[in-house]
Amino acid sequence: MGLFSKIKNMFKHNEENEESSLNVEEEQRIEESKEEHIEEVKEETKKEVKERNKEENKEEVKEENKSIEKESVKVYEKGLSKSRENFVSKLINLTNGHKKIDDEYFDELEEILIMADIGVDTVMNFMDRLRKRVSKENIEDVEYLKEVIVDELFIIYVSDEIIVNKINYAKEGPTVILFVGVNGVGKTTTIAKLASKLHDEGKKVMMVAGDTFRAGATKQLEEWAEKTNSLFVGKEEGVDPSSVIYDGLVKAKEENVDVVLIDTAGRLQNKTNLMRELEKINKVIGKIIPDGPNETLLVIDATTGQNGISQAKAFKEITNVTGIVLTKLDGTAKGGIVLAIKESVGIPVKYIGLGERKEDLQVFDIEKYIYGLFKDMM
Repeated sequence: MGLFSKIKNMFKHNEENEESSLNVEEEQRIEESKEEHIEEVKEETKKEVKERNKEENKEEVKEENKSIEKESVKVYEKGLSKSRENFVSKLINLTNGHKKIDDEYFDELEEILIMADIGVDTVMNFMDRLRKRVSKENIEDVEYLKEVIVDELFIIYVSDEIIVNKINYAKEGPTVILFVGVNGVGKTTTIAKLASKLHDEGKKVMMVAGDTFRAGATKQLEEWAEKTNSLFVGKEEGVDPSSVIYDGLVKAKEENVDVVLIDTAGRLQNKTNLMRELEKINKVIGKIIPDGPNETLLVIDATTGQNGISQAKAFKEITNVTGIVLTKLDGTAKGGIVLAIKESVGIPVKYIGLGERKEDLQVFDIEKYIYGLFKDMM
């Protein structure tokens, strides 16, 4: 029963009673009963309003999530436009130029895939799978084969695994995310974008300047910390990175920080020294944060193509990389590198950079990626 009906019934009952002659005791009893009834109505109304607000909040959250999802899909569409125009247009031309599926078709398809930077080994494996499927299912329709190609590219990335694209947050205390990668790939700006996103989610963030060798690296990170309302810990250039990280983590625990983002040096040309440095950093983190670091994200510039895959292999040898961030994917027509990296090093892509805005750093979603890449064929 609604609030209006309850009040109407209550006062109607009182009006009827007023028409009869009542003694003082009866009037007092009704007055007390009325007050009790009003209190009951108030309590029931509070519960109803609370439940209604809860349902309305659920609907608002649903609508907000839908809006965020739509925006995310648009970011993928726009960010992969260069790759889509290059790759899909060639695939459509290939289909239009062949009435039947033959060796010539497969040879041209192989070249298109390699030019999309999917990688020679990945392409060879893909072509073997495709040929077998065409033969087994007796596929003759060139138009239908386009759908099969998209299917198989999806399967290459997933490869019967459970793909984890989310950050492994600590159950207690600060979550520590270590960023590695060569200089110039966009580590610092990636840290800034992620810090901004985490801040929007209500998390308390700290940046630690562990790259103490590159000139200006500490100052640059400090400026980003100010812009993103993050705490910052850094020291002068040339000091031991581990000492900076130690101080940062101690402060992070004192300040009840939720997420610590640590920048590191990217001197891959001196692999042995870098490996020792990262080993020492990991030991320091482990002493202060149990099971830390929670994530080690390798940042790779997508525009470097196969060189990026070489970097992924090199870093995998010297430290425990848990995920990859592919930056500048919007700036290349060779978006197939996403598939090549997963196939080559077996490390999931956790974030992709599809532009300059913080919103353009997206959690990697294979379905949105496939849609963004093949939208014009769907």
